[in-house]
Amino acid sequence: MARQSDTQVTFRLSGDLSRRIDRLARRAGRRRSDVLREAAEAYVDLAEGEGHDRPADRVRDLIGSLNSGVPDLAARHSEYLKHTRRGR
Repeated sequence: MARQSDTQVTFRLSGDLSRRIDRLARRAGRRRSDVLREAAEAYVDLAEGEGHDRPADRVRDLIGSLNSGVPDLAARHSEYLKHTRRGR
């Protein structure tokens, strides 16, 4: 649960964005302010690089850990995929 803050911020939203936020809040059973607060926090965390890695960073330890047995798979992947599809 988000904690109350002593700072209030006011800004304008487009009608479409406002309706989308309201719809999301209703579906989640949350207040609009909670949704906006969480969205702002997620945005700032992402911009500061906290808690949200790029997808490649999440699997970095797996990159190169599998051996397909095909030495030029990266360079000729399209050819191999075409060949695989025809074989079905």
